[in-house]
Amino acid sequence: MSIELLATSIADRAYDRIRTDLVFGRLAPGARLRLDRMSGEYGTSVSTLREILSRLSSEGLVIAEGQRGFRAAPVSPAGFEDVAAMRLLLETYALSLSFAAGDLEWESRVVAAHHKLSFMERRMLAGDQAGTELWKRYDREFHQCLIEACGSQTLLDLYGGVFDQYLRYQMVAVVFRGEIAAEEHRVLLNCALTRNAEEACRLLTQHVNGCVAYTLESGALT
Repeated sequence: MSIELLATSIADRAYDRIRTDLVFGRLAPGARLRLDRMSGEYGTSVSTLREILSRLSSEGLVIAEGQRGFRAAPVSPAGFEDVAAMRLLLETYALSLSFAAGDLEWESRVVAAHHKLSFMERRMLAGDQAGTELWKRYDREFHQCLIEACGSQTLLDLYGGVFDQYLRYQMVAVVFRGEIAAEEHRVLLNCALTRNAEEACRLLTQHVNGCVAYTLESGALT
Protein backbone atom coordinates (compact mmCIF):
# COMPACT_ATOMS: atom_id res chain seq x y z
CA MET A 1 0.00 0.00 0.00
CA SER A 2 1.35 3.45 -0.91
CA ILE A 3 1.99 6.08 1.76
CA GLU A 4 -0.89 8.16 0.38
CA LEU A 5 -3.36 5.25 0.51
CA LEU A 6 -2.19 4.28 4.00
CA ALA A 7 -2.74 7.83 5.26
CA THR A 8 -6.19 7.89 3.68
CA SER A 9 -7.06 4.53 5.26
CA ILE A 10 -5.97 5.71 8.72
CA ALA A 11 -7.97 8.94 8.33
CA ASP A 12 -11.07 7.05 7.18
CA ARG A 13 -10.90 4.67 10.13
CA ALA A 14 -10.47 7.58 12.54
CA TYR A 15 -13.41 9.39 10.95
CA ASP A 16 -15.63 6.31 11.29
CA ARG A 17 -14.64 5.78 14.94
CA ILE A 18 -15.15 9.42 15.93
CA ARG A 19 -18.47 9.64 14.11
CA THR A 20 -19.69 6.45 15.77
CA ASP A 21 -18.57 7.71 19.19
CA LEU A 22 -20.50 10.94 18.62
CA VAL A 23 -23.68 9.20 17.42
CA PHE A 24 -23.67 6.67 20.27
CA GLY A 25 -22.94 9.25 22.93
CA ARG A 26 -19.45 8.14 23.91
CA LEU A 27 -18.34 11.68 23.10
CA ALA A 28 -20.86 13.56 25.21
CA PRO A 29 -22.93 16.43 23.77
CA GLY A 30 -21.24 19.76 24.40
CA ALA A 31 -17.91 18.16 25.36
CA ARG A 32 -14.75 19.94 24.22
CA LEU A 33 -12.89 17.80 21.70
CA ARG A 34 -9.24 18.20 22.64
CA LEU A 35 -7.07 17.47 19.63
CA ASP A 36 -3.98 16.52 21.61
CA ARG A 37 -5.86 13.91 23.62
CA MET A 38 -7.86 12.60 20.66
CA SER A 39 -4.74 12.22 18.57
CA GLY A 40 -3.52 9.44 20.86
CA GLU A 41 -6.96 7.87 21.32
CA TYR A 42 -7.74 7.65 17.60
CA GLY A 43 -4.21 7.13 16.29
CA THR A 44 -4.02 10.02 13.89
CA SER A 45 -2.30 13.39 13.62
CA VAL A 46 -3.68 16.67 14.93
CA SER A 47 -3.92 18.08 11.41
CA THR A 48 -5.92 15.06 10.25
CA LEU A 49 -8.18 15.40 13.27
CA ARG A 50 -8.91 19.01 12.35
CA GLU A 51 -9.98 17.87 8.89
CA ILE A 52 -12.16 15.10 10.35
CA LEU A 53 -13.84 17.39 12.88
CA SER A 54 -14.44 20.04 10.21
CA ARG A 55 -16.14 17.36 8.10
CA LEU A 56 -18.26 16.28 11.06
CA SER A 57 -19.14 19.91 11.66
CA SER A 58 -20.72 20.02 8.19
CA GLU A 59 -22.80 16.98 9.25
CA GLY A 60 -24.12 18.73 12.36
CA LEU A 61 -22.37 16.43 14.83
CA VAL A 62 -19.60 18.85 15.82
CA ILE A 63 -19.47 22.60 16.46
CA ALA A 64 -16.40 24.50 15.21
CA GLU A 65 -15.50 27.38 17.53
CA GLY A 66 -12.80 29.10 15.51
CA GLN A 67 -9.58 29.49 17.46
CA ARG A 68 -11.14 27.74 20.48
CA GLY A 69 -11.33 24.41 18.66
CA PHE A 70 -14.26 22.01 18.48
CA ARG A 71 -17.08 20.72 20.64
CA ALA A 72 -19.49 17.83 20.24
CA ALA A 73 -22.77 19.35 19.12
CA PRO A 74 -25.14 20.03 22.03
CA VAL A 75 -28.63 18.55 22.29
CA SER A 76 -31.90 20.25 23.19
CA PRO A 77 -35.64 19.53 23.09
CA ALA A 78 -36.08 21.91 20.15
CA GLY A 79 -33.19 20.25 18.33
CA PHE A 80 -34.75 16.81 18.73
CA GLU A 81 -38.11 18.04 17.44
CA ASP A 82 -36.38 19.58 14.41
CA VAL A 83 -34.41 16.43 13.59
CA ALA A 84 -37.53 14.26 14.07
CA ALA A 85 -39.53 16.42 11.66
CA MET A 86 -36.81 16.13 9.02
CA ARG A 87 -36.64 12.37 9.53
CA LEU A 88 -40.37 12.06 8.97
CA LEU A 89 -40.26 14.24 5.86
CA LEU A 90 -37.60 12.07 4.24
CA GLU A 91 -38.72 8.66 5.52
CA THR A 92 -42.40 8.92 4.66
CA TYR A 93 -41.52 10.04 1.12
CA ALA A 94 -39.01 7.22 0.72
CA LEU A 95 -41.41 4.62 2.17
CA SER A 96 -43.96 5.16 -0.58
CA LEU A 97 -41.31 4.85 -3.30
CA SER A 98 -39.73 1.80 -1.71
CA PHE A 99 -43.00 -0.06 -1.16
CA ALA A 100 -43.93 0.49 -4.80
CA ALA A 101 -40.60 -0.75 -6.16
CA GLY A 102 -39.53 -3.39 -3.64
CA ASP A 103 -39.13 -6.97 -4.85
CA LEU A 104 -38.86 -10.35 -3.12
CA GLU A 105 -35.18 -9.82 -2.30
CA TRP A 106 -36.07 -6.51 -0.64
CA GLU A 107 -38.83 -8.22 1.35
CA SER A 108 -36.34 -10.82 2.56
CA ARG A 109 -33.95 -8.15 3.81
CA VAL A 110 -36.77 -6.34 5.62
CA VAL A 111 -37.90 -9.57 7.32
CA ALA A 112 -34.33 -10.40 8.36
CA ALA A 113 -33.76 -6.89 9.74
CA HIS A 114 -36.98 -7.06 11.74
CA HIS A 115 -36.06 -10.49 13.11
CA LYS A 116 -32.84 -9.10 14.59
CA LEU A 117 -34.58 -6.01 15.93
CA SER A 118 -37.43 -7.97 17.55
CA PHE A 119 -34.92 -10.32 19.19
CA MET A 120 -33.18 -7.37 20.85
CA GLU A 121 -36.50 -5.78 21.81
CA ARG A 122 -37.52 -8.98 23.60
CA ARG A 123 -34.24 -8.90 25.51
CA MET A 124 -34.80 -5.26 26.44
CA LEU A 125 -38.36 -6.00 27.56
CA ALA A 126 -36.99 -8.79 29.76
CA GLY A 127 -34.82 -6.22 31.53
CA ASP A 128 -31.50 -6.81 29.76
CA GLN A 129 -30.01 -3.37 29.12
CA ALA A 130 -26.55 -4.62 28.14
CA GLY A 131 -27.33 -4.62 24.43
CA THR A 132 -28.66 -1.08 24.10
CA GLU A 133 -26.22 -0.06 21.37
CA LEU A 134 -26.81 -3.22 19.34
CA TRP A 135 -30.58 -2.72 19.69
CA LYS A 136 -30.29 0.76 18.21
CA ARG A 137 -28.05 -0.50 15.41
CA TYR A 138 -30.74 -3.04 14.50
CA ASP A 139 -33.42 -0.35 14.77
CA ARG A 140 -31.49 1.77 12.27
CA GLU A 141 -31.00 -1.23 9.97
CA PHE A 142 -34.71 -2.06 9.97
CA HIS A 143 -35.84 1.45 9.10
CA GLN A 144 -33.11 1.72 6.46
CA CYS A 145 -34.23 -1.56 4.90
CA LEU A 146 -37.83 -0.35 4.71
CA ILE A 147 -36.82 2.50 2.39
CA GLU A 148 -33.80 1.07 0.58
CA ALA A 149 -35.79 0.19 -2.56
CA CYS A 150 -36.77 3.84 -3.09
CA GLY A 151 -34.42 4.16 -6.07
CA SER A 152 -32.57 7.31 -4.95
CA GLN A 153 -29.11 7.09 -3.42
CA THR A 154 -29.20 10.82 -2.75
CA LEU A 155 -32.36 10.38 -0.68
CA LEU A 156 -30.84 7.44 1.20
CA ASP A 157 -27.68 9.41 1.97
CA LEU A 158 -29.65 12.39 3.26
CA TYR A 159 -31.84 10.12 5.33
CA GLY A 160 -28.84 8.29 6.79
CA GLY A 161 -27.33 11.52 8.08
CA VAL A 162 -30.59 12.71 9.60
CA PHE A 163 -31.32 9.33 11.17
CA ASP A 164 -27.91 9.31 12.84
CA GLN A 165 -28.64 12.69 14.42
CA TYR A 166 -32.00 11.32 15.58
CA LEU A 167 -30.26 8.20 16.92
CA ARG A 168 -27.80 10.38 18.82
CA TYR A 169 -30.66 11.97 20.73
CA GLN A 170 -32.08 8.55 21.52
CA MET A 171 -28.74 7.32 22.85
CA VAL A 172 -28.27 10.42 25.01
CA ALA A 173 -31.76 10.00 26.49
CA VAL A 174 -31.65 6.16 26.53
CA VAL A 175 -35.10 5.99 24.97
CA PHE A 176 -36.93 2.65 25.02
CA ARG A 177 -40.72 2.75 24.88
CA GLY A 178 -41.08 -0.98 25.37
CA GLU A 179 -43.96 -2.97 23.89
CA ILE A 180 -45.49 0.09 22.22
CA ALA A 181 -42.49 0.59 19.94
CA ALA A 182 -42.05 -3.14 19.39
CA GLU A 183 -45.67 -3.45 18.24
CA GLU A 184 -45.28 -0.47 15.91
CA HIS A 185 -42.28 -2.19 14.33
CA ARG A 186 -44.31 -5.39 13.85
CA VAL A 187 -47.08 -3.45 12.10
CA LEU A 188 -44.55 -1.61 9.93
CA LEU A 189 -43.20 -4.99 8.83
CA ASN A 190 -46.70 -6.14 7.91
CA CYS A 191 -47.30 -2.90 5.99
CA ALA A 192 -44.13 -3.54 3.99
CA LEU A 193 -45.14 -7.10 3.12
CA THR A 194 -48.64 -6.00 2.07
CA ARG A 195 -47.35 -2.82 0.39
CA ASN A 196 -49.64 -0.62 2.49
CA ALA A 197 -47.67 2.61 2.22
CA GLU A 198 -50.49 4.85 3.47
CA GLU A 199 -50.83 2.93 6.75
CA ALA A 200 -47.04 2.70 7.09
CA CYS A 201 -46.66 6.47 6.81
CA ARG A 202 -49.42 7.04 9.35
CA LEU A 203 -47.87 4.57 11.75
CA LEU A 204 -44.34 5.93 11.23
CA THR A 205 -45.57 9.41 12.13
CA GLN A 206 -47.12 7.98 15.30
CA HIS A 207 -43.91 6.04 16.00
CA VAL A 208 -41.56 9.01 15.71
CA ASN A 209 -43.82 11.55 17.40
CA GLY A 210 -44.42 9.09 20.23
CA CYS A 211 -40.68 8.76 20.75
CA VAL A 212 -40.22 12.54 20.79
CA ALA A 213 -43.06 13.04 23.28
CA TYR A 214 -41.75 10.26 25.53
CA THR A 215 -38.24 11.73 25.48
CA LEU A 216 -39.34 15.30 26.19
CA GLU A 217 -41.60 14.15 29.02
CA SER A 218 -38.68 12.26 30.58
CA GLY A 219 -36.69 15.49 30.90
CA ALA A 220 -33.54 13.75 29.67
CA LEU A 221 -32.69 16.57 27.25
CA THR A 222 -33.10 19.49 29.68
